[in-house]
This record gives sequence, C-alpha cells and structure tokens, in this order.
Amino acid sequence: MNRKGFTLIELLIVVVIIGILAAIAIPKFANTKEKAYLASMKSDLRNLVTAEEAYFADSVKYTTNLGTAYATTSGVGTAPGQPMTITLTADGWEATVGHSTTTKQCAIYVGSTTATWATKEGEPKCK
Repeated sequence: MNRKGFTLIELLIVVVIIGILAAIAIPKFANTKEKAYLASMKSDLRNLVTAEEAYFADSVKYTTNLGTAYATTSGVGTAPGQPMTITLTADGWEATVGHSTTTKQCAIYVGSTTATWATKEGEPKCK
C-alpha cells in the first residue's frame, strides 16, 4: 500500500520543538516590553525637564503643577502607588514616575540637591 502523510510520532516531535522555541522566545519578548516601558518613563522625564525649564523661563520659578503644558505617555504615572510626583527643592526640583505595567520607577532632578536615586543632574535613572 502507498500511504501519504505524517505519523503521530512525527507530529508530536514538531509540537515539542515548537513548544521549546516558544519557551525560549516568550521571556525575551517580556524583557523587551519592560525595556520599552522604561524608555517611555525616561522620555517623559526628559520632556518634563523641558516643560519645567520653559515654565522657569516665564515665571522665574519651578512648579509642581504644569497643568495642560505637560502630559505623560499612556500608562506612565498611572500605577497605583506610583504616580508622577514633582517635588520642589531649594534650588530646583526632583521627580519620580512609575508605569502601570511594571514595578520599576524612574527619577530625575535639577538643582544641586537630590533625595532620589538619580545621580546626575538632568539624567533619568531607573530602579
């Protein structure tokens, strides 16, 4: 007899190989998403620096409420317990922000003093 097709063993081997490839690819994809969330938080903090400096140029002071002059990316600053916070310091300000899909936070500061984990002025850092 002339039979055409695949045996059950061949099909099971293909399914196992696909499962192994998926097990390798899924964690790498999750790590990529985490990096994207951190990049969006850092980008929003850099934009905050621009908005704060524009406000300072007009008012000769920094503010904690930029109103409609500044908006965050979707998901940034909306995490429960991790909203965006801007705190004024003696000669500048500092800000921390979280994301709704990750537990990590990012911070930035302008001025000579800092209470956050950011170590260079004007450069966002995440932890």
